[in-house]
Amino acid sequence: MYKTIEKILLILSDFLSGVLAFLCWAWLRKELGFFSESNFSVLIYLSIIISAYWFIMFLFFGLYNSWYAKSRVDEIILLFKTISFGVFLIFLITFDIEKDLSSPPQISRLFIINYWLLLLFFVTITRLIFRTFQRFLLSSGIGTRRTLIVGWNKKSWELLDDLVKYPALGYDVIGFIGPKNSSLPNNSSYKNLPLLGNYSKFRKTIESEKAQEVIFCLESDSRKKVLDMMNACNGVQVNFKIIPDLYEIVIGQVRTNQLYGFPLLDVLPHFMKEWEKKSKRIVDILASMIILAVFLPAWIAIAAAIKLDSTGPVLYTQKRIGKDEKEFTLYKFRSMVSNAEKETGPQWAKPNDPRITKVGRFIRKYRLDEIPQFINVIKGDMSLVGPRPERPYFVDKFKKNIPFYSRRLQIKPGITGWAQIKGEYDTSIENVKTKLQYDLFYLENMSLKMDLKILLNTIYVMMIGKGL
Repeated sequence: MYKTIEKILLILSDFLSGVLAFLCWAWLRKELGFFSESNFSVLIYLSIIISAYWFIMFLFFGLYNSWYAKSRVDEIILLFKTISFGVFLIFLITFDIEKDLSSPPQISRLFIINYWLLLLFFVTITRLIFRTFQRFLLSSGIGTRRTLIVGWNKKSWELLDDLVKYPALGYDVIGFIGPKNSSLPNNSSYKNLPLLGNYSKFRKTIESEKAQEVIFCLESDSRKKVLDMMNACNGVQVNFKIIPDLYEIVIGQVRTNQLYGFPLLDVLPHFMKEWEKKSKRIVDILASMIILAVFLPAWIAIAAAIKLDSTGPVLYTQKRIGKDEKEFTLYKFRSMVSNAEKETGPQWAKPNDPRITKVGRFIRKYRLDEIPQFINVIKGDMSLVGPRPERPYFVDKFKKNIPFYSRRLQIKPGITGWAQIKGEYDTSIENVKTKLQYDLFYLENMSLKMDLKILLNTIYVMMIGKGL
């Protein structure tokens, strides 16, 4: 609830700042003798339109994420980058090739610099006021986040002392999670904060205590323990942080958050920026709609060929596990005989698999059986690029036999992925282990550039018919 209120107030604050900056800019133009709209109602209307533009820009660059007590300097730097880019974009949109290239820049055109400075000034001032007031509320205990400290040692107790010393960090520590040790009394506590559970009941304690933040404060040899506990919490809405001397645990998977000289490391599922995530979703939807619509005659022809080649439905549906281990229905063109697994149960396809039909062999070779999954992309179950979704039966099996397999379930699955262009179809546990390394590499290096590289490689794989 607090995060929603924070976001609404920030949007209103930026809206008022944008309107004020635009009105001041229009007044300044008029006072200096340049053309400016004088009708106040028209100016308000224009300022609302331009404020909507800035709302979209700020949203894409992650300026409406929850900052809590993060550095105000970092926020100002991000504001500077976003506003500078946005103003430059306005300059390009309003660029008149004939006028602006045939003569020296007009002073009225250069007045956009004044607008840039005014907007930067007003938005920065209102944001600083907002964050200062926010920290005052956090110091007063309003809007703090329920926090568990994982560890039961001198280091964890010192961490609690620091968090209590700096209430503006926003952590409301409710207790500790310690090792399973029979020598610890049931009523163990430190400064009236109890030992709420042990590592084996990690997820259960988080859910029962409604924790929002978890801070790991373990010894440096606890690498596997930390990752196991994090993996056990897939799908739970909680943020993980670690203290700096555990940095080597998750090298390449953390971002530093430092305030009052007090460092913490945010453990992130991936590093993709907010604007990249939103751009990725837009590309997913647009590309899927275009591919399904433009090549519709080809998909109809494939459907007809499947129907003529063998009995059974054209589309094959199957339950798969997606982001945060949520189950969804995946669509494919049927490439095997109907009820291919009725007698055998779930199993992987093999080279020269007798269950694959003649048409099925062709569409699998060129990966055309995956085309209906663009429907899954539009629905939001999948993305164009990401780890391939697997069936519940195999997911349960892999989680038991492959360490850290659950980490690939932290992001939305894809039609294609780094593992698909680098590896082969799944045929064994060892093959899955190899592909998991590719999936984890993608997880830690997600970007639009990486997605583009994968898509181009996928087109190449399709053209040379590298499918099974």
